Amino acid sequence: MKVDKILISIFQRSFKSITDEMSISLTKTTRSPILCEAKDFVTGLYDAKGQMLEQTENLPILSFSLGPVCKHLLEVYGKEIYPGDVIIHNDVFTMGNQNNDVAIFKPIFLGETLIGWSAAKGHQADIGGAVQGGYNPNATEVWQEAIRIPATKLYDRGKLRKDVWNLIFANIRLNIVEQDIKAQIGACTLGERRFQAFVEKYGLECFELHKQELFNATEKMMRQEIKEIPNGVYFGESMVYYDGKHPGSKFPIKAKITVKNEDIEFDFSKSSPQTTGFVNGIYTSTCSAITLTFLQMVNPNIPHNEGMIKPLKYIVPEGTILNARYPAATTFGNHLCPQVADSIFKALSKAVPTRITAGWNHLLCSLFTGNHPRTNRKYVDICFLGMKGGSGAMLGDDGYDHIGMIDASGGVLDQDYEMYEQQTPHLIMKHEYLCDSAGAGKWRGGLGTETIIKVGANNTKMVVFGDGDVVPAYGLKGGKESILNILELRYPNGKKKRPYSKDIVDDIPSGTIYYQVAGGGGGYGNPKERGKEQVKMDVKNGIVSKKVAEKVYGVK
Repeated sequence: MKVDKILISIFQRSFKSITDEMSISLTKTTRSPILCEAKDFVTGLYDAKGQMLEQTENLPILSFSLGPVCKHLLEVYGKEIYPGDVIIHNDVFTMGNQNNDVAIFKPIFLGETLIGWSAAKGHQADIGGAVQGGYNPNATEVWQEAIRIPATKLYDRGKLRKDVWNLIFANIRLNIVEQDIKAQIGACTLGERRFQAFVEKYGLECFELHKQELFNATEKMMRQEIKEIPNGVYFGESMVYYDGKHPGSKFPIKAKITVKNEDIEFDFSKSSPQTTGFVNGIYTSTCSAITLTFLQMVNPNIPHNEGMIKPLKYIVPEGTILNARYPAATTFGNHLCPQVADSIFKALSKAVPTRITAGWNHLLCSLFTGNHPRTNRKYVDICFLGMKGGSGAMLGDDGYDHIGMIDASGGVLDQDYEMYEQQTPHLIMKHEYLCDSAGAGKWRGGLGTETIIKVGANNTKMVVFGDGDVVPAYGLKGGKESILNILELRYPNGKKKRPYSKDIVDDIPSGTIYYQVAGGGGGYGNPKERGKEQVKMDVKNGIVSKKVAEKVYGVK
């Protein structure tokens, strides 16, 4: 059989169409706003060996999160994989990326032959552990964070294993999680049907031949991108502040990037040892952070399949803060992505300055839990509205306003205001772009936001996790830094409280005002070189104040 180049393109677009359809299915059938509104999930297709055929990463930090698990499943089950099987997994110590990110895998057969896998992974509203919602800044080990789910069959040859199902969901507080897992199974079933029909149409031999050619073509595209980076060894460093246990603690993230012709190696061996607290990553979450950061510097049209990652080498030793040893607490691992990204950007800023942005605002997030007084039901809500700051500017372009942290890269969507006020007992008083929140520059950073919410229930609990309240997003090439993140509670009795960046606040009374500032991104280039008319338009639009326009930009 000869290779048909047109067919290679048809294959790639067909795979993408299937994962997109799976994504739409999840958006329409999940119930938690974390999934159906914020779209904190990924869908994917993989071949019989667990190699990535295509993914739809609504949240970029999940870019590397399914393929390694799929290969792990093949090792665990060997030949004991059958049509009708459904496997669930979240275990961070067997290639998972975060406890709350629960994956469903469905093997796909053509007759008796395993031809691939469909998969969906989404952030669940609860996953057991000591704190409702899954984030526990007081955790020092995995069991204080979540129920661990190693590779486990929920369905065996099409038959539901009720005992296994009941065991898992007896350890999860919210019934909505059970319904969302059913939605993920449905999306995988949709992917299975579409993929079976596709392979039946073209035949297994044709599929295998053109799949490999697609991998080869994609790998060639990625190698060409790497080839444009000058050979050399590049170093970059960033800092993690506070591990949830030791105020004032600092943990360096150090990147050594080696570019040699068409290969690139990301080595984080010199990063801080793992912490004894809440702030640790895991191999899969760190590799996802590396991957999504590098993808922002290359051709955006490169297909997302196994060929894309073949030229990339990851060195993330066990025992470091980016790959903690069992049984460490690691739920914060996804949120070390901004520091990983900063270290990569700084390392490559001299090699490829036109592809690098200034600093992005780091995540500072809150999660509200409690009982809704109108429904008397438990709820969990991650305040996506308030946490999304601005991105860094780059040569030729201002940063994006209110895009969110770099691990979301615009993937996490805002909640609908009316839906937020139905699903939680709280009232949104204000949610706006914040003037002067962006780093100044010839190209300014993206704007951050100001959010004010009135708490509407007694005994509300708030979990805080994130960073960016110590050092703001940095500028590049003469650009200015942005502003710090702020999170403050203003109680009805007049008292104010600023929680730590990793904290739990209990018994918040109704009527408390929640105030949050998400900083903007850093600026790029000398602000004095920004066009005078452009600065005046920024003032007119409320992006820059008259004071800053005159003092920083030199425009009256």
